[in-house]
Amino acid sequence: MPSTQTIPVNPELLSWARQESGFELFRVAKRLNVKPEKVEAWETGEMQPTMRQIENLARFFHRPLSVFFLPQPPQLSPLAAEYRRLPHVIPGHESPELRLGLRQMLTRRDNALNLMGELGEPIAEFTLSARLSESPTEVGARLRAAANISLSDQLSWPSEWRAWAVWRAAIEDLGVLVFQFGKVALSEVRGLALLQTPLPVVGVNSKEIPEVRCFTVVHEVVHLMLAAGHEEAPAIREDRSVDEWDDVERFAEIAASHALVPEGALASEIGALHLVQSGWDIQATRRLARRFRITPLAMATRLRESGYMTWERYKTWRQEWGEYVAALPERSKGFATPVSKALGRNGRPFIQLVLEALSANRITPVTAARYLDLKFEHFEKLKTAIQAGPSALAGDD
Repeated sequence: MPSTQTIPVNPELLSWARQESGFELFRVAKRLNVKPEKVEAWETGEMQPTMRQIENLARFFHRPLSVFFLPQPPQLSPLAAEYRRLPHVIPGHESPELRLGLRQMLTRRDNALNLMGELGEPIAEFTLSARLSESPTEVGARLRAAANISLSDQLSWPSEWRAWAVWRAAIEDLGVLVFQFGKVALSEVRGLALLQTPLPVVGVNSKEIPEVRCFTVVHEVVHLMLAAGHEEAPAIREDRSVDEWDDVERFAEIAASHALVPEGALASEIGALHLVQSGWDIQATRRLARRFRITPLAMATRLRESGYMTWERYKTWRQEWGEYVAALPERSKGFATPVSKALGRNGRPFIQLVLEALSANRITPVTAARYLDLKFEHFEKLKTAIQAGPSALAGDD
């Protein structure tokens, strides 16, 4: 078929695919190297695209080619019916990158449930819950106890990457799928929770540094606990005011900080490092933060929460920290292999399900490669990494 020959396609499907993916006309036009007026004409039916242009649209929107030949647009639930309220995201106005990440994580969860059914495996139940009437300190302690991470192990972790791998594995063992999503600006979303049950999902932005990911994953689990306690609803149904929602976020932050750094352990380490009279300058705070493998900013917040740092000192510290970070050289991003990307994106439980289904001939190598977004030629290295345990699962996306 000549590349210049147009194809009769339902214009309603073209408009639906673009809007459902969150793109404006000019971005589609730029990607296809045409004028916005031409894209608009396709959507009104005044003109028809060529087959090559339809194929390019399918790749750009991450949709199967067949969707453009349906008689009418699919009826899909709003994405905001799946995720918790996010501070900087208006339901229905998510960026194209976030919309894609949400769809991919929801698809992985659906695939996980289907594979469990095929393999006859029980579905792990997330049993933790919390109420806003409780003390966030107690909620954090309950979460840490469930995660079963000992203080001695935490203080012996050799790196922030190890901390991230262990915390992620501990949360996954609670019946939560932990996925990473990429290409989304940190200013839009650092982490999110998909409130479906069973198998709720925590998503972590892969642009985050590992010690921030630790806080993010625990913070999002607190939101899952609140949702289980009927204190939170999906974003599309949340009607709290901004101030009311800030209180919920504050609750989750405090609970997460106490899960990461228990009160007794904090006091003990402050004494052991002789930091009581330090004045909490940048270096003293960094030194303490390294012990628990969290960020200095998270540690400063934790110190303020427990009264070691006054509000006035905290405000000054935040300003000093901002100046300190601005003066730092940019971190090297390094190189992520296809296997490490797959590990970071999919997580241990989902990868193990796919590999088990493949071994049991429940799915084909082609399907397994599609589920993990990884070429089959890398599967032996992936199996080796999985067998190595959580220490190998600090991959990036």
